[in-house]
Amino acid sequence: MAFNQNNSYRTAQAGFGAYDTAALDAGLRAYMLRVYNWMASGLVLTGLVAFAIYAVPSLHALFYTTQMSASGAMVQVPTILSYIAIFAPLAFVLVLSFGVNKLSTQAAQTLFWVFCGAMGASLTTIFMVYTATSIGLVFFVTAGTFAATSLYGYTTGRDLTSMGSFMMMGLFGIIIAMLVNLFLHSPAIQFAISLIGVVVFVGLTAYDTQRIKADYVQYGSAYGTELAGKRSVYDALQLYLNFINLFLFLLQLFGQRNSR
Repeated sequence: MAFNQNNSYRTAQAGFGAYDTAALDAGLRAYMLRVYNWMASGLVLTGLVAFAIYAVPSLHALFYTTQMSASGAMVQVPTILSYIAIFAPLAFVLVLSFGVNKLSTQAAQTLFWVFCGAMGASLTTIFMVYTATSIGLVFFVTAGTFAATSLYGYTTGRDLTSMGSFMMMGLFGIIIAMLVNLFLHSPAIQFAISLIGVVVFVGLTAYDTQRIKADYVQYGSAYGTELAGKRSVYDALQLYLNFINLFLFLLQLFGQRNSR
């Protein structure tokens, strides 16, 4: 009789453990889906804003004016509003990164949308530099690369922490090299930066996906509705930035420039 009671106890414990695991898996999938939805929505908004400013004359005139260069050619010159759009995303990233826990869910979501819109305004020049066909092709290549890499980060059993640290060092190296190349204007250095940039942001995508998953597994039960709402926006921002930078570096490598 004692044996039967003990066996029943173990069976019940196993049942509770299976339930907890199933609940965690379901919560994790729902949370990751929320993160990817935020990221995808942000990318759509960015693309729409960038194309609208490029294609709608009244909007384009707010960000770029046409002037004659010293050689006599007509060129597009950024306005003050354009420079504000270029530097505004950095301010939004800092606020969302360091103040996410102090912001309300609504404030964090609003800042995310404004950030994506500002990023779109800053990316208008890609339609002025590259052909629409090459932009579309590179976007789909980026989407496929990002999806495969993020899936690897989500499913791998390998700890990517050390790789993430290495990629962050590579990111700082890229920033320094870009600043140096502002003065050198070397195509070879720019090509190397773009190539290394692709590697870095592929690695960061895998690392960030694993980190988001690990954070939820460890702290997800304590998130609550309010914190989960804010954390999903912050995590979406990390993946969004990886996608945008990966896209831009691939575009520099494979994008076809306009002939005009």
